[in-house]
Amino acid sequence: MRSVEEAFTAESGSRHARLLGLAYRLTGSITDAEAVLRQARVRFAGGGDVADSPAHCPEDGLSGAVGELAVDRALSGAARREHYVGPWLPEPIVTLEVPARTTDPLERITRAEDVRMAALRVLQQLTPEQRIALVLHENFEVPFEEIAGMLGCTATTAGQYASRARRVMNEARPPRRVPATEQHELVEAMLAALASGDEWRLARLLHPHVSVHGDSDGKARTALRPVHGRDKVTRFLLSLMRKYPSPTPSNVRSVLVNGDPGLLLPGTSSGDVFRDSAAVRVVGFAVRDGCVAEIHDIVNPDKLTRISCSPPTAEPLSAVETGGMSESRRSW
Repeated sequence: MRSVEEAFTAESGSRHARLLGLAYRLTGSITDAEAVLRQARVRFAGGGDVADSPAHCPEDGLSGAVGELAVDRALSGAARREHYVGPWLPEPIVTLEVPARTTDPLERITRAEDVRMAALRVLQQLTPEQRIALVLHENFEVPFEEIAGMLGCTATTAGQYASRARRVMNEARPPRRVPATEQHELVEAMLAALASGDEWRLARLLHPHVSVHGDSDGKARTALRPVHGRDKVTRFLLSLMRKYPSPTPSNVRSVLVNGDPGLLLPGTSSGDVFRDSAAVRVVGFAVRDGCVAEIHDIVNPDKLTRISCSPPTAEPLSAVETGGMSESRRSW
């Protein structure tokens, strides 16, 4: 038997990361996911010990509490998103590197194929009921009968939610994860093209059906609608970088965004992001057919509160390899 505190906070085990990953998938927010785990800890504070169970099977009370609380947040979050300005993207998990044997639960989560930003973007566009049914059943093997109890519907309806969600994910075909070195080389080549203002060279690095998805909630400058197509995205990127003090800010940082190489642009010191629009931003990428296929431009300051803009101290990302162990059974 383990204490409840140990079940939540043991950094050396996979249970904490797994529960955090469950809540993150359902809510799209690390902040909300951590709040869910804290609430579950309070709920079980007087429960003494909890029985150990297989890490892949959320059948004990602890996992059930996290699931139920995350479902509640996912359902309530849908109403908040109705008033969101522009597209909504998941809160990014930004790290400098992913060690081979990491103990950080956030870094463990980013190893999962379905937690890459391109997949989470599509997942978060599902209705909350569809997202809940798909994640709980396919990733965490929760029976439809139990999901139905959380959603207040029949098991048949819960199964239909999951089926529709799977159809949407399959049709969307979000780009799969590629080796980190390949993506890092593409990102560096894009920066070089932007620095020189070489429109032709930049366009050649973009997939014909490339898209940009910005997230600002109206609090900083980015695209308020997705930008599609090589020509439009090329012009958007060149225009965006001209708003910074130089085409490639000297302290631009290579980071991992949900486990894939991306960029952190620290922005300027001005407090008015609309008058001086070089806002702090995290930019994620997805690759298809050797070209950049998706760009995720996250500038909503509420989603970047964890980000440090201090000078980099980590090794270059060209030496970092992603992949390896996967937290989930399914790849989206």
